[in-house]
Amino acid sequence: MNDLEKRIAAIESRNSKVELEKAWEVSWTRRLSIALLTYAVIVIYLSVIHNNAPFINAAVPVVGFLLSTLLLRRIRDYWQRQNS
Repeated sequence: MNDLEKRIAAIESRNSKVELEKAWEVSWTRRLSIALLTYAVIVIYLSVIHNNAPFINAAVPVVGFLLSTLLLRRIRDYWQRQNS
């Protein structure tokens, strides 16, 4: 393999990694993992401070997070159409 072929192979390998990272950023697995971890941490915190309804109150920021991930994609798409 000559130098050019090695460079092309390195670029293709990097591109594959970048595409995989992009896919992770928008995946439902990532979103749900963040939501579940956030919910668990907030339930624990609200329980420690003796909140009356930690399981219900912890859902508020989680729902906000999930809604923001849904809406921000649409807002970004709109912005990109306006600025392209």
